[in-house]
Amino acid sequence: MLPRGEEIAPRYVAGGQEHDVGSFMDRNTIVGLLVIRHGKIVLERYGLGLQEHDRWSTMSTVKSMTAMLVGAAVRDGALKSIDEPLTQYLPKLRNSAYEGVTLRHVLTMSSGTRWTEDYTDRNSDVNRYSKSLADKVPGGVLALMASLPRDHAPGGTFLYNSGDTYLLGAALTAAVGKPLADYMSETIWQPMGMECDAFYTLESDGGQEIGGSRAGIVLRDFGRFGQFVLNDGVIDGPDGGKRVLPEGWVTAAATPAFTLVTQPVSDITHYGFSWWLGDGVMSALGHAGQRIDVFRDEGLVVVTLGAFPEPMYVWPGDHHRRNEVVEFTKAVRAT
Repeated sequence: MLPRGEEIAPRYVAGGQEHDVGSFMDRNTIVGLLVIRHGKIVLERYGLGLQEHDRWSTMSTVKSMTAMLVGAAVRDGALKSIDEPLTQYLPKLRNSAYEGVTLRHVLTMSSGTRWTEDYTDRNSDVNRYSKSLADKVPGGVLALMASLPRDHAPGGTFLYNSGDTYLLGAALTAAVGKPLADYMSETIWQPMGMECDAFYTLESDGGQEIGGSRAGIVLRDFGRFGQFVLNDGVIDGPDGGKRVLPEGWVTAAATPAFTLVTQPVSDITHYGFSWWLGDGVMSALGHAGQRIDVFRDEGLVVVTLGAFPEPMYVWPGDHHRRNEVVEFTKAVRAT
């Protein structure tokens, strides 16, 4: 079990009023809140019926986790380099827009393929991707990705693309010769002493796992994964630390690959190896308010799990929940 330290009680100002932890969770439909400082839990709260052993959807935060699993495969030698071509592991992409695209390109969302990640447009690429998953079409996502045209040369332009991470996970599966869940379990999950089993969702019955969305994890295990990143991919054990990620991998993941033209959240300015980056923070972000913040210089991990309303149900005078999470996290850092 994670040890516990003295509990903190951060307060912050929003909407002209001061708010405590309970008010923060109520105002922002937060279902889970966890703060780990120097390896000890200093704040843990649940809301909206979530219990400590209930799994909650990762949404796209799992993209950042899959990116760390790529690092483990590099250290294991299953991947020689992230500059290997994607088609080496996914030959069905040959002669498509993914010809010449490397693992690094899909890690950094710069494959150069045309893609629309618009959840409100039922005909967008991401919704065609989601429909294939909902219909459980074997090989459907791979066929969709192979059909995309190219918009830019690989490596030159950032474009958020959930399909890119699906391909990254499929290539990783081929490289290690086993399901992502098995590889995650043996390299990170069990050695880290995670409390509960987690899961990747499958594309189809018995099919490829979805490496970039829809996994399920309990709150404290989200935090443990953040601690794994904070520890530079080294897992403590009775015989000392075991290095799972190559030396320098976390630093490389936290090095900006692209400056963001449009910021998804007020404190995020760059993108790295499937991690969103800001001043001192590595963030895994997911739809509807899922977020893992790792402050490497401060020994701090903050996890917020949310149930933010969909855009069509947000009233015009509502506040920006993602940015309020940032303000709360600033208060945590100052406490």
